[in-house]
Formats: sequence, structure tokens, C-alpha cells
Amino acid sequence: MKSFFRFVLLALFLLVVAMVSALTAMRFAVHGREVSVPNFTGAAPAEARRIAEQNGLQIDVERQYYSATIPEGRILSQLPPAGTKVRRGWQVRVAESLGPQRVEIPNLLGESQRAADIIIQRRGLNIGAMAQLQLPGTPADQVVSQSPPANASGVSAPKISLLISDASPPEAFVMSSFVGQPLGSATLALQDAGFRVGTVTFAQQPGGEPNATPPSAPSPASIIVSQSPASGEKVLLGTAVNFEVR
Repeated sequence: MKSFFRFVLLALFLLVVAMVSALTAMRFAVHGREVSVPNFTGAAPAEARRIAEQNGLQIDVERQYYSATIPEGRILSQLPPAGTKVRRGWQVRVAESLGPQRVEIPNLLGESQRAADIIIQRRGLNIGAMAQLQLPGTPADQVVSQSPPANASGVSAPKISLLISDASPPEAFVMSSFVGQPLGSATLALQDAGFRVGTVTFAQQPGGEPNATPPSAPSPASIIVSQSPASGEKVLLGTAVNFEVR
């Protein structure tokens, strides 16, 4: 019995030793794949890529900014920062300096979107964010705001964001009822309100002969018996209204 307990204790001891050894090996393996991010600030992109490859890292130049302190064509900032521990193969994102701001920010207010785009490209700038806003009384496709503003100094990025006026949606109305009114008066009322008359047909007379011949054409005195869109429906300005008359 004692030998059995000694055997169990020995097995447990060996199991613990194996687990500790495995954890230690895993820790060394994980840390063995970690590297410290070098300081790329001030380096040329080609030099930064060479240093990154030597450390098992990758470089991605994703943005460009103006800088009064870092010369043009040099690395301005990086993420993660220098000294950060990362895994091999990690991608370091950097921003490249454009040097001091040398371009004048143009005044684009009142220009169309296409004209603004052309002006921005001719100045060697880029379009940043672009949004549209419905502004009553303002022509569509017109620059109503920009960032940075015209002639701004100390600009960080060579991008101009624009706010463009959008066409206002057509006005919506609730359709009135014209049933029981003469076609002529309904036509005048619709035209005055900005609508138009669509098709006008004769309604089938209840109990009438199927082949009965209706008048050749509706007259202004014809009485409206149904309409489409129906009374109470929401309609847009300029909608055509169809009638059945008798």
C-alpha cells in the first residue's frame, strides 16, 4: 500500500514538473517572437522600411501632414510609439512630413462640387470629408462651407473638407376631394396649386347597357365621380390626378 502511494506522489510530481516546463517553454517562445519597435521619426521612408525589415516588422505610410520641424519626406510620427513590445510581423503605421505649409487654401464657397474638385487638385491638395445638406433657398450642388477656411495658415493636413448644398425634396401635400365637382373647376384648382390633370374617363353607369356609347369626350361640365390619388393621400407637387366622370 505504501509503495502505491509513493508511486502516485511520484506521478503527480512528474506531472507538475512537466507542466512547469511546458509553461516556461511557451513563455520563452512567445517572448522570443517579440521585438521592440524602433524610433522611425526623422528617417526617410526607405530607411524606415529597411530598419523595420531587420526587426521583423512592416511599415505602412498611411498619412501625410505639414510640419514646421520635420523636413519634407521624413517620418513625422508613428504608431505604436518607439519602445513598444510587439510581435514579429507587426505593421507600424507612420505619417510622412510634407514640410512647412506652402500652399494657400483657396476660397471655394459658391463653387460647384466639380469646380471645387478641380481647384483643389490644381493647388496640389486633396479632398477630405464631403457631406451634403439640404438648404432651402440655396441652389443645389454648391459649396456652402469648407474646412480649413480660405487663406488659413498652420494647416496640418493637405486636405479640404466640403459641405455641398443638396436639392430640396419636392413639397408634399394632402390630396383634396374633387368628387361631385365639375371637371372644369377641378382642373383650374389643380393647375393653380401646381398639379396637373392626368387621364379622364367615363364611369360605367350602374344598370346601364354595357355597350352604351358615352359622349365623345368629357366636357368641363362633366361631374367627377372618382379620383386617383384618392382624397387624403399624400402627394408631391406636380403629381397627375386621374378622374372618372359622368
